Amino acid sequence: MSTQQDSAQPEQQPPAGVSRRRLFGWLGAGTAGVLAAGATGGLIGRSTLETASSSGPGPDDAVEFTGRHQAGIVTPAQDHLHFVAFDVATDSRADLVEMLKAWTGAARRMTAGRDAGPVGAVDGEQYAPPDDTGEAIGLPASGLTLTIGFGPTLFAAADGIDRFGLAARRPAPLTALPSFAGDQIDPAISGGDLCIQACANDPQVAVHAVRNLVRLGAGVVSVRWSQLGFGRTSSTSTGQATPRNLFGFKDGTNNLKAENSAALERFVWVGTGDSGADWLAGGSYLVTRRIRMLVWPWDTSSLDEQERTIGRTKGDGAPLGQRREFDPVDFTRQTDGEFAIPETSHVFLANPANSGTAILRRGYSFVDGSDGLGRLDAGLFFIAYQRDPATGFVQVQKNLRLDTMSEYIRHTSSAVFACPPGVQGDGDWWGRSLFEG
Repeated sequence: MSTQQDSAQPEQQPPAGVSRRRLFGWLGAGTAGVLAAGATGGLIGRSTLETASSSGPGPDDAVEFTGRHQAGIVTPAQDHLHFVAFDVATDSRADLVEMLKAWTGAARRMTAGRDAGPVGAVDGEQYAPPDDTGEAIGLPASGLTLTIGFGPTLFAAADGIDRFGLAARRPAPLTALPSFAGDQIDPAISGGDLCIQACANDPQVAVHAVRNLVRLGAGVVSVRWSQLGFGRTSSTSTGQATPRNLFGFKDGTNNLKAENSAALERFVWVGTGDSGADWLAGGSYLVTRRIRMLVWPWDTSSLDEQERTIGRTKGDGAPLGQRREFDPVDFTRQTDGEFAIPETSHVFLANPANSGTAILRRGYSFVDGSDGLGRLDAGLFFIAYQRDPATGFVQVQKNLRLDTMSEYIRHTSSAVFACPPGVQGDGDWWGRSLFEG
């Protein structure tokens, strides 16, 4: 249920001002295709940690918290997700800053496999609340990453009030996403002033991290909505096998590699001077979409219809008309006088030559029980990072308006956040460049 971006064809045109050779130089078109198309809703980009995946941290190891970029963006995708969006409940800028500093300290400790507080769950005063909730006692770091983002309403509320003196520092691209055809967005599970993305290879480690940040934020923030996810829906390192989404198709076959730093700089990381928001340089824009997959009609569709909807074979993940998963996509290939990959398939429409852009995607499957009719409420929690949502996710989503996949999916939640650069020193904290710049 991803959106896979596939290799472009010579006859396709890159975006205005960008030569075809430069576009695919950035994307690494010679490495078995860099972008892959999958099963749902927007374009996928894929990347790995800055270090080579085969020699990177193991599933139980700690991921470095500090760095130029926040961990959890190009970090090899972990197995589990706990995502939470917050509303700020105070009008005190000082209280908000103190909470962000406290969150940063707790995040440093928890991502290293330690308790949220300096004392811990069991070593404090017997008659005082512990400074850690304790459910991760004895568990390793499990590759935990914590990534923070700031929503448009942090800079100015819906009524236009600038509660924290940040309105002048809001980047121009940080605006609510437009409506798209077929959207069924629920405002109660959309938007937010802040967000935290917790990813780990143990679900209890991810839940523990979010729970303790919520505890530390009491009185300053309140949870607006949250989402649990399992089963990564993209391969973000060369050491990871391509996963399958809940439609049963391989997802994230040809995503961006971390080694392709030029593509990341072009399409993912905000640059100095972008939109006049230098505080965000080295960060990225995050788009989330909760995408319900209508598994009941999908499961009654023929294999041929499913494969023509996606544009790939279900078994091997090969582009239709080709033999192997990593074969570069050939849109000119024909079968029985017709193009093997239909022009309304997800692979065709998500191709970067058609969309003219790329995004880095690291979503997760979810099953949230069933609806009132006994059907699974299941799908993809879509997560994508890009340099500018307008030229990233929005551009791709508009290109997918004729996507046959839209018959089988419904977008029910939408949010966009600006994720600041990484924490780089002992005195640094989440959002310092925004609040002190």
